[in-house]
Amino acid sequence: MTLKPKYFLLALFFALPLAPMAVAQEDEAEEEQQEEHEEEPTITDYIEMDPPFVTHVGEPGTKLTYLKAAVTLRTSKETTRPAVEAHMPRLRHEMVMLFGEQTNVDQLSSTEGQQSLREEAAKRINAVLEEQQTGENITGVLFTEFVVQR
Repeated sequence: MTLKPKYFLLALFFALPLAPMAVAQEDEAEEEQQEEHEEEPTITDYIEMDPPFVTHVGEPGTKLTYLKAAVTLRTSKETTRPAVEAHMPRLRHEMVMLFGEQTNVDQLSSTEGQQSLREEAAKRINAVLEEQQTGENITGVLFTEFVVQR
């Protein structure tokens, strides 16, 4: 189906005013998104879990191996610190349980093993914060000291 030239011009005449409106609406939506992001300034806050954790790791019944880990939590909102501090006993409990579950001492000595442990620690801490309905979460777990003594 082909439009006759006069109908084509007529359709073009009515469609042209709509094109700038669509572009203007897209621009407004982008500006609103930018304003929302500007309202929530991101920060980096570090929360130490003092004192450092010291626990036995490895297979039960084997030579005693100890892990000492100083843990610092990284957050990106100012409101996270009060929630973390309010639930610190439960968060420390989760870390003690996690460290005590470690049976592969060789894995703890590797970079990949430590990274995996950091990721699991962050997951457990965020699960506790969600369970407590704080509306907060941490962005990462840092080991500022990590020693495995065999």
